Amino acid sequence: MPAQTLRERLLHAGLLIETGVEGVYGHSAAFETVLAGCNAYAGRMGAADGAEVLRFPPLLNRTVAERNRYAAAFPQLGGHVFSFDGDDDDHQRYVGKLLRGEDCSCELTMTRSVLTPAACYPVYPALAARGPLPAGGCVIDVLGECFRHEPSAETARLQSFRMREYIYLGDAGRALAFRDLWMERSAGLLRDLDLPGELAVAHDPFFGRLGARLADAQVDRKLKMELVIPIGPDARPTACMSFNCHLDHFASIWDLTQADGTVAHTACVGFGLERLTLALFSRHGLAVAAWPAGLRGALGL
Repeated sequence: MPAQTLRERLLHAGLLIETGVEGVYGHSAAFETVLAGCNAYAGRMGAADGAEVLRFPPLLNRTVAERNRYAAAFPQLGGHVFSFDGDDDDHQRYVGKLLRGEDCSCELTMTRSVLTPAACYPVYPALAARGPLPAGGCVIDVLGECFRHEPSAETARLQSFRMREYIYLGDAGRALAFRDLWMERSAGLLRDLDLPGELAVAHDPFFGRLGARLADAQVDRKLKMELVIPIGPDARPTACMSFNCHLDHFASIWDLTQADGTVAHTACVGFGLERLTLALFSRHGLAVAAWPAGLRGALGL
């Protein structure tokens, strides 16, 4: 009998719960406890930055995603929210199609909301609405439920996931230094959590021929780096943290300016909390009580 995959082991142990949709899982209490430990660890990593805490719902104003050019760059990943907005006759037609098992998508209307694709997206318009940034810039701590439409049976390829981010907004030099500081900090995470991993140059999954050129430029300038960790015995290394230098991309879109009126630059670090949790179960086994005491202490377990 072939050995079980990590996904099969996690499902059999009840740590993951099947929903019938690829890349969408329920979680047990043990899984959530470890994930909460990863989130708390991320909070301690960023405590010295004096970040302002902001939290947003998993829905984003559709115009924000459009202005951020997400729909243009990543149309394959977006998650638009549709709802019924008809009269009685429309309702009868809609229900009839449902009962007959027919496609009823044409009976629905696109709403003003999309599923949030990245935790940092609502931050930029919120900060821009305040006016110029404070002298020296600022750091924002944000945690959000995110969605990306990439269904897969691969254990760590999730459609619904939580992302903890720290975002710097301000001077160009400080933005790059912030990104690089977090790459240095990631070595401590690998040590404390006893995880194998390394930094790798990466690019976002831009769509189409234009997207390929954007990805090449991103790689050439090393604007996106990832901390990749193997998840599963035979799995290729998977991005569990990302370190991004946006230059003035978001600031130009939202008219985010520094205290002196010049356009700001932004950078962020993101923790994929489910992926870190999966990496821990893959590395240390499914019985949390049997994990090394030092690891459990680092996670507050």
